[in-house]
Amino acid sequence: MLTEEENSFIRYWENNRQKKKKVRKQLSVGLPLAVALVLAIFVNLFSGWYKRAEIEMKKEDSSLILVLLAAVLFIVAFVVVFSVHHRWDMNEQRYKELLSRKDKL
Repeated sequence: MLTEEENSFIRYWENNRQKKKKVRKQLSVGLPLAVALVLAIFVNLFSGWYKRAEIEMKKEDSSLILVLLAAVLFIVAFVVVFSVHHRWDMNEQRYKELLSRKDKL
């Protein structure tokens, strides 16, 4: 027998599983996490605790800013896609397990 919470999850996931795959919805879920991670990296970089990084940033011929921007874009894209797909897969797995339990009863 399934609990009321499990039944409500089955109803919720049946109605929303296709909506959760849309790109706009994925961005709204994963983007805050990615931005927080990038901000933490920049705070760490600009805090000055690592002197060699500070010296590299002050070089005039350094292309470090372009590398940092590329890294930021890559980190944000990866975290957004990975976190959303992982969360969707976990919910889908739970949904299928609950359906199989429901069918066995």
